[in-house]
Order: sequence, then structure tokens, then C-alpha cells
Amino acid sequence: MRISDLAAEAGVTVKAVRYYEAQGLLKPQRESNGYRSYDAGDVLVVREVKALLSLGLTAEQTYPFIECLRAGNERADVCPASLSAYRTRIADVDRRITELTELRARLTDLLTDAESWRMNQL
Repeated sequence: MRISDLAAEAGVTVKAVRYYEAQGLLKPQRESNGYRSYDAGDVLVVREVKALLSLGLTAEQTYPFIECLRAGNERADVCPASLSAYRTRIADVDRRITELTELRARLTDLLTDAESWRMNQL
């Protein structure tokens, strides 16, 4: 299938498909005329990458999942490296939650202090 067909079937843009290819996530066949040719496996890869990127993983962090699919697994997240990638992303999210919680507490303290100061000035 052509790149536009792949993009449409996977629910992404042609630009996204080209980006995935540039990142080494897709390795299309080349026809004799030089055109890229994609297959159903590539549709699965693009859908998986799209889903993983929506979870905040980087293109590089999707490699274990794609390798898992290419190894013949029905799911991209059943291989040890994929599970490790999930754990790493969860740890990143936990760190960000901690950072945001601390930021919220600091902002709340500043707001409380400013409101108190304002009330004392009235």
C-alpha cells in the first residue's frame, strides 16, 4: 500500500508516517520505481506508535514495543523490554506528579500569604 493509504488506515498524517520512518520505526519496502510500499504489519506499527506517543512516550521509547510486534507477538507490550518501558514511563509520571504537587503547595502558600497581607492592609 502507498503512504497515503497507510496514513488513512492508521489514523495519522502522511507527515507522521514519514517521521516514524525517519526515526527507524518503519522500514518500508521499495518498489522498482522507488516508491515506498507498506503492508498490514506497518499499519499495526503506526497504530501502536500513535497510541504510545499519546501516553507521553518518546519515539525512541517506542522501540521495545515495535520490536515486540515484529517478533511475532500479538501485543506489543508483552515483552520484557516493553514492560520495562512502561515502568520507566510510570516513574516519569510519578516524578512529575510530585513536582506538580510541590508547585501547587508553594502557589497555595503564596496565595494565602498575599490574601492575608491584603486583608491586613484594608
